[in-house]
Formats: sequence, C-alpha cells, structure tokens
Amino acid sequence: MAGRPTNLYTALVSGVLFPLQERLKGHDTVAVRRSLEQSQWLERERLEPLRFARLRALLQHAAHHVPYYRGLFTRLKFAPSDMRTVGDIARLPFLAKADIRRNLEALKSDQARGLVRFNTGGSTGEPLIFYLGSERISHDVAAKWRATRWWGVDIGDPEIVVWGSPIELGAQDRLRAVRDALMRTQLLPAFEMSERKLDEFIACIRRRRPKMLFGYPSALAHIASQAERRGITMDDLGVKVAFVTSEKLYDEQRIRIETTFGCAVADGYGSREAGFIAHQCPAGAMHVTAEDIIVEIADESGRPVSTGCQGEIVVTHLATRDFPFIRYKTGDIGVYSDEACDCGRGLPLLKKVDGRTTDFVVAQDGTVMHGLALIYVVRDIPWVRQFKIIQESLERTRVLLVTDHGFSEKDIETIRKGIGKRLGSGVHIEVERIAEIPLESSGKFRYVVSHVATTRW
Repeated sequence: MAGRPTNLYTALVSGVLFPLQERLKGHDTVAVRRSLEQSQWLERERLEPLRFARLRALLQHAAHHVPYYRGLFTRLKFAPSDMRTVGDIARLPFLAKADIRRNLEALKSDQARGLVRFNTGGSTGEPLIFYLGSERISHDVAAKWRATRWWGVDIGDPEIVVWGSPIELGAQDRLRAVRDALMRTQLLPAFEMSERKLDEFIACIRRRRPKMLFGYPSALAHIASQAERRGITMDDLGVKVAFVTSEKLYDEQRIRIETTFGCAVADGYGSREAGFIAHQCPAGAMHVTAEDIIVEIADESGRPVSTGCQGEIVVTHLATRDFPFIRYKTGDIGVYSDEACDCGRGLPLLKKVDGRTTDFVVAQDGTVMHGLALIYVVRDIPWVRQFKIIQESLERTRVLLVTDHGFSEKDIETIRKGIGKRLGSGVHIEVERIAEIPLESSGKFRYVVSHVATTRW
C-alpha cells in the first residue's frame, strides 16, 4: 500500500490538486518526489557519486555567487574542483548560528530571487533568522511527502495537525481555509492544552476520523492521556499513523499514542533551518534524506566520530544554493548506524537522535499550553543569542538571556508583557541577563522548563 492513494478523492488531491498548487508556487516538488522515490532504493555505493556531484556543484555556486563563501574559500585557498570525495567537505569550518546572525546578508546568493524569511527558536534555545529559496522548500516538501507515502497514506487523506508555529497559525485566512478543506487537513493549535481545549480536540478527531495525525509528540501524548482519563475510545477511528517531530520522542509517549489511537507512530527529525533530515520507515529504522542532506557526526573538537559513537549532528543541505547551509551545527546529538534496514532502502540510518525536550506551562487560571507559546515571545528579538524560560510557580517565571549589544530595557519590557499576556497579568516575570546558560545535569538543553506542569500533568 505504501505510496498508493487509498481512494479516488485522495488520488485527485495527490495527483492533480496538490501538484497544481506546487506548480503555481513555482515549486518542482512533484518531480523531486518522484526522483526521491527511485533513488531511495539505490545501494549506498551508487548513491554516493550522486551526492558528491551535487555537493561539488553547491560549493562551486557558493564560491561564485555567495559573498560569505567567496571570501571564506579565498582565505582558506579552498577550490571545490579539488574535491575528490564527500568527506573532503571536512576541510571547511562549521557554520554556527552566530555565523549566520553576523553574516545574514552575505549568505544570500546574488542570483537568489523570492527568498522567504524564517526564524526558529532552535533545539538549543538559540534564536535564528535565515532565508529559504524555492529550491530548498520544494525539496523539503518532497522529502516529507515521500516519507508520508511510506506508511500507506498520502496528501488528500484526512489529516489532523496539532501544531503551534505562528507561520502556520497566522495563515488561517480564507484562502488557506479553502486549501485545507480541499486537502482534507485540519490544524489544531497546540499552544493551549486546557481541559476544555483537550476535550474539543478529542471531539474534533473523533468527528473527522483522520487517516493520519501530525504534531509534537508531547501534544499528541497529552491528547491521548486526556482521552484515557475521559474513558473515550480513539482506536476505532481508522488512524493509520501518527507522524511526530520537532521534539524528542520518548518511549512512554510512543506507547501512549499507539495504544490510544491504535496506530503506528513514525518519528521524524529535522528543523526549519536544517531541513527534513531523517524519517522513520515502517520497519522501524530512521532513514536520512541522503539525496539532499549530508549528515556528519562530530565530536567536541569538530572531528568526525566513528559509526556508533555519539556526537553533534552537522548538516549540509544540497538544495540551498540561494542561502547555503554548509556544515551547519544543529546543536543536536546523534549516532550513525552501519546496519541495513529490512525495508530494503539504501538510505543511511541514524541510530539515535537527542537534544529536544519541551515542557508544557500552566497559566495562572489553570490553562495548560505548549511551552513553545512562550518561545515566540523571545526568539524574534534580534539581540537575544540564547535563552531559557523557567516556570518556577504559577506566580513566578524566570527568563535567562544571553544577549548581544543593542539589547535594551525596551526589549525586557516586551518579554515581560508578552509572557505575562500568556501566563497571566499577575505573574512576576524575572528577566536575567547572564554570560552563559548551563546545560541540564543530563547534558541536554531544555529551553522551556515548568516545575508547575511537571507536578500537575
């Protein structure tokens, strides 16, 4: 069933309406997806020359058309034409978030047209502004589409999306509503998780009877827990798969979602800036989108680690000529696997991904909301380099900041008002500027911590 529409309407959407939408946007998503569905079966030895050719072409473009890399390559005396293997990319330095912030305009290709501005809080609590071009967007959508079809569902099958990004939530105008109706997808805002909202979500899911769910694992697990508390059956709706991403998926969350909804859970790993990096197949393995993305695992000194060893995930996205991401440090921790997957795909595997945890927070009136509701208050302030939000109690929340020059009392007031608006006007918001934000004792970074939510839920 993988990759085959389940009914005529789904076939109409996936074969006609969605391709038409992508064509009108100037995206070549359909052609890219078809190519990916062929290349996924290549043996790794045959896939590597294709990756190398694309890598060298990206670097040659950057050398001629991207001011940041033109200067960098000149200083290093680096010539893409001298490369012989994909591994030669290690001759280049890493691209950190700080590098992007300092060189935002210089990272744009002089041939780029129609760049779209994005921002993200990032898994390390370090906000980032960056740009994507149509090539990159097409490839990421195609990669996600391919992975969706692995599970026997397709664009056009009824879908519930539990999400919280302002990019999606801010697009709920009439045109988007019509588009969602045609595509049979419905967006539920993940930020508010009150008893009333959870009951509404459960009723909506039961009424819609989706073939697939998509969202934060914590949010879907929270809905599942509420259904269990209410004694509401959810495993008779025909849900085939729950796609989860943007956070670390814990075993107890997977079990809760699978048990409540009677479906499989497919873990996905990626980010707005780094791309659609890896996705789990029905055989259980986490496949890297190797045609588009080169993933390196590096130790603290920047050296590649052996397969099976833990290190930082470093990404080079091959479809980023307009705004290159070359050896980008994600801040996440991962482990490569040298095993082959029973599904037969030749795509390399990630054995483990760590680095993303997000708590729920509780407003003074008892409303439970996703921790990301607070992140968006802080991350758009350009002078904030790193942050951590700690909800100590219903009456007190601390915001730890590492800032650049330019940060002012006005920005502090913006943070206090924004967070106070979400948590309650009576909450005392303490903003602390410090030199460095420490990691948790586990070595992970939690950019939202709620001592209230963890005791109540």
